[in-house]
Amino acid sequence: MSNLIIALIIGVFFGISLNKAGLTKYHKIVNIYRFTDMTVLKFMMTALVVAMAGLYTLRGLGLVTFPNIPATYVVGNLIGGIVFGVGMALSGYCPGTAAAGAGEGKLDYLIPGLLGFLVGAVIYGLTYQQVFPAISALANYGNTTMPDLWNISPFLTILAFALMSLLLFYFIERVGLQRKSSNQ
Repeated sequence: MSNLIIALIIGVFFGISLNKAGLTKYHKIVNIYRFTDMTVLKFMMTALVVAMAGLYTLRGLGLVTFPNIPATYVVGNLIGGIVFGVGMALSGYCPGTAAAGAGEGKLDYLIPGLLGFLVGAVIYGLTYQQVFPAISALANYGNTTMPDLWNISPFLTILAFALMSLLLFYFIERVGLQRKSSNQ
């Protein structure tokens, strides 16, 4: 029960963070796909680096244990990512911002966002028995993480991801500044 309460508290604070960063606004999500506003990408990459560092540190200190890791199906992840991305681009909402917007009482988040989740879940449930066996047979890496797969320290993986994120942020700002100066 206490895990549910902790998850709820973290979720509320994450939703507040999304709201305060302005990420519950439709144009912020859509502009990622237009390559005109990378705020959401920067926010999420930063959240991933902080979460990875925090969780692996807590695990290293013996304060948390990770749940069983589900199997990694590369083809399934690619197909799911494409479906997810198309749905996100069409609706203008990602799951976190849709839930945060719905929590703010915005009805336009409920219809395309949460209704889309429900429709997707129903389609997934109805097609699972036919689709999963074929997808799971392709590029199945089993229950593994990237550090385990590459046989390196999780902290080296986190460092590499953090450096990649910083490099990406630098290029986003650099290209954005050049684009702004060329438009003036």
